Amino acid sequence: MRLSIIIPVYNEEQTIDEVISRVAAVDLAGIQKEIVIANDGSTDGTRRIIDERAWPPGLPVHVHHSPINLGKGAAVRLGLAFADGDVLLVQDADLELDPNEYTRLLAPLVDGRADVVYGSRFLTRSGRVPRRTRLANRALTMLTNLLFGARLTDMETAYKVMRREALDGIRLRAVGFDIEPELTAKLLLAGRRIVEVPISYQPRRQDEGKKLRWIDGVDAVYMLLKCRLTESRVSRRAAP
Repeated sequence: MRLSIIIPVYNEEQTIDEVISRVAAVDLAGIQKEIVIANDGSTDGTRRIIDERAWPPGLPVHVHHSPINLGKGAAVRLGLAFADGDVLLVQDADLELDPNEYTRLLAPLVDGRADVVYGSRFLTRSGRVPRRTRLANRALTMLTNLLFGARLTDMETAYKVMRREALDGIRLRAVGFDIEPELTAKLLLAGRRIVEVPISYQPRRQDEGKKLRWIDGVDAVYMLLKCRLTESRVSRRAAP
């Protein structure tokens, strides 16, 4: 098995070096890994840090720099396009999530229990998640479950791991943070088995570089409804 770790990054000069170091150091007990970095037009020192760092020998690393900032969805899609692994994992560059939990995330795939694994911040009780974040995520996840007949606890999690074939027939179009609801909706519509596992979470504040805004929640709702309604129209046209 070969794991492609896709790191979308935009203006994370304070954390990108540490994230890369942690990802490179993870021991996956025989699972090969590669790192795919999609720099989404960073304007701070992120590109310099990436280009100047030394990489462990034998670790495949692919770096792609976008000349302009397009959004997280565009960076994730760029990373997916260049990834060679049998399994694909998205790792944010902000240190909120811990690469040492990869083994836990991969277990349902290795055991054949899932096509996709989500790392849920809400399967275990934690006081670290801000109340506003918890409520917003609960509302979006409930809407996802209602629209697509799922039983998720954390639709917006950044830790999404999947077998490459789970994306067969799925075309992603989102360029911003709405990549999370779009990917979830289309995986569920395609009948993929999604299993959640608990993960730890170290949230950061807006003044520490948190990029999510309230408008991103509106975009998420729009994307969920769009995917549901588009599928309904396609189904009606296909009906005899």
